[in-house]
Amino acid sequence: MLFESKTNSVSWLAVFLGNPGPRYEMTRHNAGFLAAEAMAKDKGLAINKARFRALTAVTEIGGEKVMLMKPQTYMNLSGEAAAQAAKFYKIPPERVIVVSDEIALPIGKLRVRAKGSAGGHNGLKSIIACLGSDQFPRVRIGVGAPPHPDYDMADWVLSAFQNQDAEDILKSAARAAQAVECYIQNGAERTMNLFNG
Repeated sequence: MLFESKTNSVSWLAVFLGNPGPRYEMTRHNAGFLAAEAMAKDKGLAINKARFRALTAVTEIGGEKVMLMKPQTYMNLSGEAAAQAAKFYKIPPERVIVVSDEIALPIGKLRVRAKGSAGGHNGLKSIIACLGSDQFPRVRIGVGAPPHPDYDMADWVLSAFQNQDAEDILKSAARAAQAVECYIQNGAERTMNLFNG
């Protein structure tokens, strides 16, 4: 059986969470997709190859081959796409870096972690279930909390950014893309020092 050499095979997955389709484009839940687009623009590539129930592209970061993924499964089933690719390339959870929205953080804040719980996020829950592990790094992008406690959470995360928030989230998404690159090149501690807070 022929094995691809290390230089040819994907060694990291960067999974950017969101919902497919134009109606979700600038919504809070799609902060991950915004980060994917920021990275694609920076690298001069398109994340458009359909594989593993996702739109994908392969790029190089710090000498590692990285598959960028935008799952097309809808948020609650994101893990199905991530797990298919991880299994195919034999990538361990600690090399599956996930970028998602986070309502517990204000817009403009990022939180990088090497592992952890889903924190109530359905996309992360799905990835934990499908990988069978919560030991994967994640970059969470602050999208702000609902304006009052009775606000329907689904309505909130599927609401679109407006005005200044829309400008701020694009800056945050670009920083999240940089955090992914930093994590792959420099590891958890340095990335957390640079991007958290």
